[in-house]
Amino acid sequence: MLSTEDLVKAGLYDSEEAVIQDGLRCLLQVRPGLRLELAVYWYQTEDISLGKAANLAGVSFEQMKEILRSRGIQLRLGPETREEALEEVATLRRHLHGQSGQ
Repeated sequence: MLSTEDLVKAGLYDSEEAVIQDGLRCLLQVRPGLRLELAVYWYQTEDISLGKAANLAGVSFEQMKEILRSRGIQLRLGPETREEALEEVATLRRHLHGQSGQ
């Protein structure tokens, strides 16, 4: 049976933690539903912004708002810090840039 230790011993990763992190990244890439659920969870419990949640879930800002509303989750609109505002602007720009290339 394959273990994280085997991948480290084979020189493929520096640590077992790196194996786990890479595995989790791959899992979230192939299972977008998990990304969405994680984004919703973090929005509710970790105080990530709506823009960050949308980015993590791979949906637009407006779609994320609708998903949260449909689940009865109260929206926290508006950034609390300058950094959050800049992050939300960057997320919106990425989204708009993606739409303009279509």
